[in-house]
Amino acid sequence: MANIKEIARIAGVSVTTVSRVLNNHPYVSKDKRAAVLDTIEQLNYTRNMNAVHLITGRTGTVAVILPYINAFYFSIIMNGLAHEALLAQYRLILCQSNYLADEEIKVLEMLRNKEIDGVIIVSTALKPETIEEYTAYGPVVTCQDSGQRRYSSVYIEHYAAFRQGLQYLKGKGYRTIGYCEGRQNGSSASIRQTAFREFIAEHKLVFQEEWMIYDCTTEEDGAAVARLLLEMPERPEAMIITGDHVAAGLMIEARKAGLSIPGDLAVMGFDNQPIGRLLEITTIDNHLYEMGASAFRIIHEQISSDNPAPVYRKLDYRIIERSTV
Repeated sequence: MANIKEIARIAGVSVTTVSRVLNNHPYVSKDKRAAVLDTIEQLNYTRNMNAVHLITGRTGTVAVILPYINAFYFSIIMNGLAHEALLAQYRLILCQSNYLADEEIKVLEMLRNKEIDGVIIVSTALKPETIEEYTAYGPVVTCQDSGQRRYSSVYIEHYAAFRQGLQYLKGKGYRTIGYCEGRQNGSSASIRQTAFREFIAEHKLVFQEEWMIYDCTTEEDGAAVARLLLEMPERPEAMIITGDHVAAGLMIEARKAGLSIPGDLAVMGFDNQPIGRLLEITTIDNHLYEMGASAFRIIHEQISSDNPAPVYRKLDYRIIERSTV
């Protein structure tokens, strides 16, 4: 099997020159670069990347843990993340966990075993203390607020964002507000639920437990919520929904049943997804694309650093006023 010494001998250059060509180093003359590339082609030479990784101490690969690849929320984060990875010429390994802790641990074990350079966790079932244990083996970045930890995070303040959305609805005159949530026990979901219940209590708004509906993650779930609302003897005047695609499903089904949006039911989304823009859904923009892009930029900087300190980056949020409130 050919090696760089043989390539150097046949091409009539030094081993250092061959190494520079293989690593795309700019300081090689055109003639020497051409001679090396021609020899590589003649010998059908392939680099042993395992050896390269041992020498450099890096794999050029980052693992991304996310619960579901097909969820719109996560796909927007992934879009920003993948764009930055491409600019940095880094490979991504997508690891769908289905919120199974054992599956997430398997990915973190890859970091311990030096199979990857870092891990980005988009959403997780693991406790922060468990994640912290693996920071001894390489950088970890999460896309949620876990407080001051030994790993980095990019996040929005879900409590403040959700309260602002509720205040917007109240300011528009709505006094009975329902709430659709995805995963009931998720960390961000729990924060939003606290914000919702405290806001309702502080402003002494009328509320019924059946107006808080969980496990809403798809358009079909949104349609099911609309049918549920239609069966209620007393339904809320407005719904705040964590996911524009869920809000879209609710709106389409509600309109099929003859309800006017927002005349009979106001709808506020959360995420500012493309479907929300198409259907003119009033929503809370939590900058998911930038969340993913920022997460990769942080981990790329930390991979390049000898002693990286954790970074905690809080993103802005804003209400986008459209036609459904």
